[in-house]
Amino acid sequence: MLISMFSSIICVIMATTTKNQAPFAVIETGGKQYIVSVGDILEVEMLGDFSEGDAIEFDTVLMTDDGASSKIGAPYTGTKVKATYMGMKKGPKITILRYQPKSNRDRKIGHRQKHSQIKIESIA
Repeated sequence: MLISMFSSIICVIMATTTKNQAPFAVIETGGKQYIVSVGDILEVEMLGDFSEGDAIEFDTVLMTDDGASSKIGAPYTGTKVKATYMGMKKGPKITILRYQPKSNRDRKIGHRQKHSQIKIESIA
């Protein structure tokens, strides 16, 4: 218990005493968390029905840091991250084989996950 208490204090100190870093934010989308900064291009879980060039706004920002100070949300900070939808991409093909011996049963299934590609425009 004492170690976990000290590790959380160390994490807070590290988060609040950053120097000379580019501004970044931690956003949550698709059940995952991403560390983003302006100009980054990400592949995230499929976002929905967008067309290429549409503006997307993420309001589920967990943490922001501008190099001088940081802001940690409980659970969200209230800031917004603006991005541009660049298109849909497909992930690698995954092949699933199911086989039962001595019963003449086998099945081959393929899956290819779809991702949305976004470009981070601003953190405000």
